Amino acid sequence: MSADAIVIVGGGHAAAALCAALAEAGQGGRVHLVSAEHELPYQRPPLSKSFLKKADETIAPHKAAAWYAEQGIQVHLSDPVVSIDRLARRVLLRSGAQLAYQHLVLATGTRARTLDALHPDLSNVHVLRDAAHARSLRTRLNEMIARGQRLTVLGGGFIGLELAASARKLGLDVTVLEVAPRLLGRSVSASLGEHVFAHHRSMGTEVQIGVRIDGFELQEGRLLSMQVNGNRVAVDELVLGIGAVPETRLAADCGLAVDNGIVVDACMRASDPAVLAIGDCAAFPTAGGVRLRLESVQNANDQARTAAATLLGREEPYRALPWFWSEQGPMRLQMAGLLPPSAQTVQRAGANDHSFTLFHLHEGRLLCAESVNAPLDHMMSRKLIEAGVALNAASLADPSIPLKSLLA
Repeated sequence: MSADAIVIVGGGHAAAALCAALAEAGQGGRVHLVSAEHELPYQRPPLSKSFLKKADETIAPHKAAAWYAEQGIQVHLSDPVVSIDRLARRVLLRSGAQLAYQHLVLATGTRARTLDALHPDLSNVHVLRDAAHARSLRTRLNEMIARGQRLTVLGGGFIGLELAASARKLGLDVTVLEVAPRLLGRSVSASLGEHVFAHHRSMGTEVQIGVRIDGFELQEGRLLSMQVNGNRVAVDELVLGIGAVPETRLAADCGLAVDNGIVVDACMRASDPAVLAIGDCAAFPTAGGVRLRLESVQNANDQARTAAATLLGREEPYRALPWFWSEQGPMRLQMAGLLPPSAQTVQRAGANDHSFTLFHLHEGRLLCAESVNAPLDHMMSRKLIEAGVALNAASLADPSIPLKSLLA
């Protein structure tokens, strides 16, 4: 094995993007990609949407196996890293194989948050984080249709709501239970949360917010019912959409700094400079000095580019503008920037009654924009945020004034 090897741990978007960036720089021959999954890195956003709705849709890899071979990248599938020896700069795989490294990149992502009261082996309780989960859930949803059963989704975050919309499209009866006082409470503004609530209700989904879950009735490896607001509610199938936890066990076990993610600097270096972390698992510093962890494809791709620069000896701190998107039935949400704690909010009407953008300003500058079925507004919003120009709220709200003209 090469003395200058780069070992990438993980099989998600960040790992795939880093492989591509290093290959483009002619460094593929240094790379070992190590993944617990038996498939090459693949596109994950469809798992909660089109993949569930189409019985013949297959998993879409970022790159074919031949590409990795052509680039000289050695791939180790179904053989996860079980420990890291930072002193010897070596990782141990489950198979017993050992890989030495000059640089180690942790792109370990997240795991689904679960409930202690619900054993992971319960046959009718599911999570959705990877292809294996999606295949199993797709099979179960189709069986439920034939039986006329109801799907219960615990959690009103992006994954839960995307999955609920897909299940409704298939014709299933769906109930969404959220313990918080509104949907997407940690991700979007209250105004957008209200719109999302109304949208799912209009699709025929039963949505309950501010619920109290008191207990679970289990029998013979199944969840029979839950106590919701003091009432027994029967459960056919349950999906837990209650968030994700950064996968930091390897980092913590080898003594790296961990704080709601693997702590990195602006160049994606962990507390050991020979180790980097990128993607959903990385807790990075923002320009304002706040440490942040983001779960998005954009973040994974941009941090991979920053990490590639670091590995190639360049200093290119991560300063990318965060942006996100979510499809929930016919509604497409696109968000740019980060929602400030206090802001002036103005709404701009879109092309129809189901299209609009919410602009959130602080001291005349746009910090965040939330668009619903308004892709052009989203793209221009990103440019306006990055430009940092002073803006007039009335001009933003007036759909007759092109957003492009506000860049001048």
